[in-house]
Amino acid sequence: MPARFFSVPLRPDLKEIHIGNLIRDELRRSDHTNQWLADHIGITPRTLQKLFNNPSIDTHQFLTISRALGVDLFASYSASLRESPYSCRA
Repeated sequence: MPARFFSVPLRPDLKEIHIGNLIRDELRRSDHTNQWLADHIGITPRTLQKLFNNPSIDTHQFLTISRALGVDLFASYSASLRESPYSCRA
């Protein structure tokens, strides 16, 4: 039996977060350069520039960038979920 995949639409009450913009903003706040971050996460500065244009990226890469910048970038998503009137709370 083939695997079934279900598409779960983004709930309309959750704010859209553009990861590339989030990373770019955090990099600017850190006073580090694009070259510094690219070196710390093992990509070229050109690839980093392309990453800034992506609305989403791989979770592992997101974690790597969070660690390099010393910032919990995932917190933006957690805050978005907590702010939702439809969030699941225990």
